[in-house]
Amino acid sequence: MLLDDFMPVYDFNEVHSVVVRAPPDRIFRAIKQVQPIEIPLFGTLFWIRSLPARLTGKGGSSFLGTTALLEQMVSGGFVLLAEEANRELVLGTIGQFWKLRGALSPNVANAQEFLAFDYPNYAKATLNLSVDVRDSQSSAKVVTETRVYIPDPTTRKKFAAYWRLIYPGSAILRKMWLKAIKRRAEKDW
Repeated sequence: MLLDDFMPVYDFNEVHSVVVRAPPDRIFRAIKQVQPIEIPLFGTLFWIRSLPARLTGKGGSSFLGTTALLEQMVSGGFVLLAEEANRELVLGTIGQFWKLRGALSPNVANAQEFLAFDYPNYAKATLNLSVDVRDSQSSAKVVTETRVYIPDPTTRKKFAAYWRLIYPGSAILRKMWLKAIKRRAEKDW
């Protein structure tokens, strides 16, 4: 997996999957085209996550509308780390997610900078979406895995408290995202 190239060692992770009855190219296209409005509860859960930043007057980004979610993620602080067509893509971001404003790292613009970033008070996070072909190219298991690495114990404790709080919502979002990919890929096929 390409994900292993960017985060072979990690402190936290979550994995979710769904079987999709469509060819890999159609599934991969769906992965890239799914919009936040296709994901139930997305707006609500993301609004809750950004509430502290809004209350402190620091704004907070929103993922809404009809622009593809992956496109919004890349324009909102994630970096496309790697992609193998019809197989897997990997995004990464670095930040202090446990802070009220969820501070992202400064100027990590590509895979090399992501790998080289080494500040102890930040967390590095990766997210992948992979397509594992099952039978004769007519169905596949779509998997998303999130991995988080934190280099020092103090920061790891801060993130652990945050992770316990957000994990249920994160898991719901990932599962709903996969269902949206499934609906889009299987539609009229």
